[in-house]
Amino acid sequence: MTKDELQVILEKHTLWLQGNKEGVRADLRGADLCGADLSGANLIAANLSGANLSGAILRGAILEVANLSGATSRGADLRNANLGGANLEYADLRDANLSGAGLENANLEDADLWCANLSGTHLSDANLSGADLRNANLEGANFGEL
Repeated sequence: MTKDELQVILEKHTLWLQGNKEGVRADLRGADLCGADLSGANLIAANLSGANLSGAILRGAILEVANLSGATSRGADLRNANLGGANLEYADLRDANLSGAGLENANLEDADLWCANLSGTHLSDANLSGADLRNANLEGANFGEL
C-alpha cells in the first residue's frame, strides 16, 4: 500500500467518523503497513485485523474499539496510543512500546506481549487471559482495582 493510498483511506475514515456520507470506515484487514508512520492517526473503530504493523509508528494514535485481532505489531511504537476497548486478540506485540498507552477494556486474550514495554499503561478491565507477558516491562502499569 502506498502512502497516498493510505492517506485517502485515512481521510475517508475521518469523514465517516464525522457522519459524512462521503466517508468510509477504514478497512485495512491484512494490509502491509510495516514501518508506516501513523502518529496521532484517528483510527477509531477501524478494521486492522491481520495487518502487518511491524515497526510502525502509532505514537498517540486513537485506536479505540478498533479491531487489531491477529495483527502483527512487532517492535511497533504505540506510546501514548488510545486502545481503549480495542480487540487485540492473538495480536503479536512482541518488543512493542506501549508505554503510557490506554488499554482500558481492551481484549488482549492470547496476545503475545513478550518483551513489550507496558510501563505506565492503563490496563483496567483489560482481558489478559492467555496473554504472554514474559519479560514484559509492567513497571507503573495501572490494572485498576485488584
